Amino acid sequence: MAAAWVDGGYNNTVIRHGAKRGIDIQVVKCGAGSGFQVLPRRWVVERTLGWLMQHRRLVRDYETLPQRSRSMIYWAMANIMSRTLTGESTQTWRIKYD
Repeated sequence: MAAAWVDGGYNNTVIRHGAKRGIDIQVVKCGAGSGFQVLPRRWVVERTLGWLMQHRRLVRDYETLPQRSRSMIYWAMANIMSRTLTGESTQTWRIKYD
């Protein structure tokens, strides 16, 4: 069974819809204290969104069809995974050659 983590803003409709699709939806509760607190599993989502925002086409919603947006996300994640697997730390177009 797949799992997904959401913040407290999601209602029970999302949880029921996930259950119909075989997804275990878990709501991550905010801490009661003040100041910055690391919430469990939330950093995974924030990190992934940060990686995706490095790709210009995904910074704005230019696509009119959801299938195209999904394809652009797949391209971006393939780029990220290939750079990770090859040990390339920065994108080559950012390297300044003399």
